Amino acid sequence: MTDMQKRLLLFDIDGTLIHSGGAGVRALKSAFEERFGVADDLHGIEIAGMTDSGIVVSILKKNDILATNENIGAFLDSYVHFLSLELPRRKGKLLPGVLDLLEKLKSRPHLVLGLLTGNVSRGARLKLEHHGVWHFFEFGAFADDHQDRNRLGSFARARAKEKHGREFSPSQIDVIGDTPRDIACGKAIGARTIAVATGTWSREELAKYQPDFLIDDLSDVEGLIHTLGW
Repeated sequence: MTDMQKRLLLFDIDGTLIHSGGAGVRALKSAFEERFGVADDLHGIEIAGMTDSGIVVSILKKNDILATNENIGAFLDSYVHFLSLELPRRKGKLLPGVLDLLEKLKSRPHLVLGLLTGNVSRGARLKLEHHGVWHFFEFGAFADDHQDRNRLGSFARARAKEKHGREFSPSQIDVIGDTPRDIACGKAIGARTIAVATGTWSREELAKYQPDFLIDDLSDVEGLIHTLGW
């Protein structure tokens, strides 16, 4: 397998692979109330495309609570606990085409599948195991690695190199996500960006951020594989 044939595909989770049915937001609210005794409706808190750690810092600052490492860690621990309770209660789902696409991509030895997500690693695993697709991904970059989403691509590249013993150049990397922040973090490492309009951002809104490809969803699996050369 030559270097030029290998490709690294990095997927976002929420709004790209799954909808959790509101499990994540409910878990954030419950965790904050349990740890800090404050009920917050999260109004004014940006969530889509953000890292979990960044969301936690925003909630703490909004409520005039110091965003110390201790407070952030305690909040995230509670969040993961409540997320494990909320996922089975919610009507979450895999998004159209996801399972078929992952099965086909995983069968192609020249493709390496990873995650590039704002979730903490424990939350990512809970969500994807709940929906039966965690095993498709070899590694990931998560909110545990850095609060800034645009810094996560370098962690994903390093883990790909560690696992496969080779450097993936920017031209050999695709970042697939549903928000402008996914597009931005892909561009931050020079990757090809594929925006999917299955989250809270419309196709028209995503187009303003100039992804390399813009699609409605992942349902046209064969067409997608052909168009993107996967």
